[in-house]
Amino acid sequence: MPGITRRRALTAAAALAATTGAATVAASHASALTSRPSAARHDHTAPETFDEVYKGRRIQGRPAGGGGHHHEHGGGYAVFVDGVQLHVMRNADGSWISVVSHYDPVPTPRAAARAAVDELQGAPLLPFPAN
Repeated sequence: MPGITRRRALTAAAALAATTGAATVAASHASALTSRPSAARHDHTAPETFDEVYKGRRIQGRPAGGGGHHHEHGGGYAVFVDGVQLHVMRNADGSWISVVSHYDPVPTPRAAARAAVDELQGAPLLPFPAN
């Protein structure tokens, strides 16, 4: 039986080091994932009802009744600016967007209504046709 050669010893050492290193990296990555707080907020509690005047515009938010395509996106919640419905949608992370400020997520429907008023700059909110 031939003895162990230098080449076999180095190959075995390299394989052992690679296996140990990969296991260490995987373990530290798993530890980091479990100890880090989740970036996404999955709080799907019903938002509070509001009715206020913001920059001279009446904004309202309340649980929505009825059905329809947009009902599902808003999570059963309706937002109005001067009596016209502002279509809102709740994202998977719990943030909200509206048809007016679609690329600027905010934490609440009230903040979405305020962002829409800011974006409208005094212009009226026109009804959004549902499909």
